[in-house]
Amino acid sequence: MLKLSNRLQTIADFVSPGSRVADIGSDHALLPVYLIQSGRIPSAIAGELNPGPFEAARKQTADAGLTSKLQVRRGDGLSVLQPGEADTVTIAGMGGSLMSSILEEGFTAGKLDGVKELVLQPNVGEEFVRSWLLKHGWFLAEEAILEEDDKIYEVLHAFKYDEAEAKKRNAEVYDSSFLSLPAYQDKGPAILEKMGPHLLRSPQEVFFKKWRLELEKLGRIVTQMSQSDLEQAEHKKQQFRKEMNVIEEVLQCLQTGRPSSK
Repeated sequence: MLKLSNRLQTIADFVSPGSRVADIGSDHALLPVYLIQSGRIPSAIAGELNPGPFEAARKQTADAGLTSKLQVRRGDGLSVLQPGEADTVTIAGMGGSLMSSILEEGFTAGKLDGVKELVLQPNVGEEFVRSWLLKHGWFLAEEAILEEDDKIYEVLHAFKYDEAEAKKRNAEVYDSSFLSLPAYQDKGPAILEKMGPHLLRSPQEVFFKKWRLELEKLGRIVTQMSQSDLEQAEHKKQQFRKEMNVIEEVLQCLQTGRPSSK
């Protein structure tokens, strides 16, 4: 049986047992091959646009003896999927903006009809994915954050409910009253969308590391912009400083009451 990276294993662990999976942007088809080999799912579709990874996925499938259970299809995003073919869609290893575009195009084309579960791992721009899920009535049930090979990843696990139920559940998840941020009360839901409602409720050390690194990056950008006399640069600099202030306040709020690591 294949051994997955911690990132892919986290995604695999979120997939509901017995579901039919469509893995979009499957690369070498490692995830669907593992899910079938482990007995977690009965069948899968692996979608890949680029010729190299597509051929690699076909070879991986053949070498594993799974050609009868795993279909490798070449195509862009969810175009490889027919309505009703999958219960679960997994997408990993791309930016959140691109991921949300793929989901939107798939939704518009009816490709998500019958899909009940999404397991999504954006490399950056997680807020774009959370925003898409909220807009389209998906309930964000779980989130995970992990570090592997000096990179930090987030995995989002969402389920489809009827509109009223999804709205009710998401209202609870995106209730920011647990954050003590008097100066930013009106920004509460946006902060949760950006930083992760579940991750904020149970912050791990890797979560703090991610946002400290983000503060350092924003600080470098502000320093560079300080060297410019352009009015536009000054405006952007102020925006970045406001963003930094919010992040710092949130981290300070979360650190309060945490047990010391010493």
